[in-house]
Amino acid sequence: MSARVEGAVGALYPFLDTRPTDVDAVLAEVARSTAEKSAEIVALRASLVAEHGQRLVDCARRCAAAFRAGGTLYAFGNGGSSTDAQDVAQLFLHPPKAARPLPAISLTHDVAVITALSNDVGFEVVFARQVAAFGRAGDIAVGLSTSGGSNNVLRAFEEASRRGMLTVGFAGYDGGRMADSEFLDHLFVVPSASVHRVQEAQTTVYHVLWELTQQALADSL
Repeated sequence: MSARVEGAVGALYPFLDTRPTDVDAVLAEVARSTAEKSAEIVALRASLVAEHGQRLVDCARRCAAAFRAGGTLYAFGNGGSSTDAQDVAQLFLHPPKAARPLPAISLTHDVAVITALSNDVGFEVVFARQVAAFGRAGDIAVGLSTSGGSNNVLRAFEEASRRGMLTVGFAGYDGGRMADSEFLDHLFVVPSASVHRVQEAQTTVYHVLWELTQQALADSL
C-alpha cells in the first residue's frame, strides 16, 4: 500500500512517501540543489568583502583597543544565533594554534540564569540583565540575530551602550530593527532572506573579525 506525503512535511521529509520513487531522479535533484546552495553562499560571502571589508578593519581596531585596555567580550543571540554566540566566545577565548587568547563570555551558556530571568522577569531581559551585571565601560557586546529584530538582543545593546561598551551586531535580511538602532557602533548585515545562508555567512564574517583583531593586537593591521 502506498501513501502520498504532501505539504511542508512532504517537502522536508520526502522519504516518508511510500510511493515508488525514481532514485536516480532524486539523487540528481539533491546534487543540483547542493551545487546551487554552494554557489549561492560562495557568491554571498564574496559580496561581503566589498560591503564590509573596511568596516571590519575599523571594528577590529576598536576591539583590539578594548582588549588592550582590559576589556571583555560578551556574546549573545537566540536559537542558532545562540550557538554562534558561543562559537564567538570560544573563538576569542580558546583560539586555534598560537593565536592570543582573549577574555570572552557567551551570555547564552548559563541555563540557570536564562531560565530564572525568563521565568521571574521576562525573556526580553535575559541578555540585558547579564550585561548590566557584568559589563563595564570599555567591554565589547556582540549580538547576533538573523532577522535583526530580536527584542532581547536589542535590549542588551541598549544596556551595553548605556554602560559605555563597544557594541557590534550581526544581522540578516536588511538589518531589521538593528539597522535603525542608535545603540550600535558597528553592524554587519548579510543581505539574504535565507536563514541558512545568513548564518553561514555570519560565521565567516565574525571569523574574519577575530583574525583582524588578532592582527591589530600584533600591530600588523
